[in-house]
Amino acid sequence: MEQPWIHKPKTDLAFIIGPSFFVLAIIFIFQDYITQIEENYSFYTWLFLIVFIDVAHVYATLFKTYFVADEFQKQKRRLILLPIICLVTGIVLFSFGSLVFWSFLAYVAVFHFIRQQYGFMRLYARKETKTKISVWIDNLTIYASTGYPMLYWFFSSKRKFNWFVENEFFRFENQRILEILFWIYIGILGLYMVYTAVKSIQNRFFNIPKNSIILGTALSWYFGIVYFNNDLIFTLLNVVSHGIPYMALVYFKEIDGKSESELGSLSFLKQYKGILIYIGILLLIAFSEEFLWEFFVWNENITVSTFDFSSWQIVLVPLLSVPQFTHYLLDGFIWKSNK
Repeated sequence: MEQPWIHKPKTDLAFIIGPSFFVLAIIFIFQDYITQIEENYSFYTWLFLIVFIDVAHVYATLFKTYFVADEFQKQKRRLILLPIICLVTGIVLFSFGSLVFWSFLAYVAVFHFIRQQYGFMRLYARKETKTKISVWIDNLTIYASTGYPMLYWFFSSKRKFNWFVENEFFRFENQRILEILFWIYIGILGLYMVYTAVKSIQNRFFNIPKNSIILGTALSWYFGIVYFNNDLIFTLLNVVSHGIPYMALVYFKEIDGKSESELGSLSFLKQYKGILIYIGILLLIAFSEEFLWEFFVWNENITVSTFDFSSWQIVLVPLLSVPQFTHYLLDGFIWKSNK
């Protein structure tokens, strides 16, 4: 059986599987300089990691939904109603306090990040002969790889990083629970390794991309949340391992993988330097959104306003969060397939 690459071996390894391993290698090589980078280059790390990757990847969804005429017509009702629902939900949540709003969004974001890794794992397992046991072990492993670090976050001493804001997650420090969770985690990973080794020998086939995505997920989540307790390291592993593979997937499947007639008005993206235009569009929209956040809400990285918009936060924050919130929810529908 051929390896079930999504696009091509080189591009999958570079942009979907590789980011987790690449970032982890960089962290171990330069870990002595992490604090210095955080202190002296905070604006550039924010610009590159948060704006140009985290925020930008949200808008890659446009190239599978709103920018695609046929797809928009198929899902017109959902694509129109969902942002409205997100806005109304956001305003209601924010009316109970900003922490309620950000806490809710943080839990939704975590679920979204976990499900993306599950989705990549399933894509790379699509050609395997599946049994109830094999699917159960695969699912258990990918959820353990992401779930254990999050549970560690909830039950450990205070971490030096947040998903969005301080005190967004439920926390209950308990060392005994952590010990139990650790051995369950080790047991699940051990079970997966033994099962995979046995099946690979029996079938004379080792699924490189699927096992690589599981390994990369386990390493990035463990080192980003459990092993290291550093804001920049968490952001690097969290954002790069999530954002770049998503942007790559959209380009490979929705642009490069389609003919010019299927793309219609987006056919120019298949032409020379099309990928640069695709990236440029994402960066431009991302920077525009983040500029609005800075102007109306944060005023942290770019000093752009002397006006006080604090009385408008109940509308502004949910409104500016609509693209992000919509992306989290839409992703649960647009990648589903009956095949």
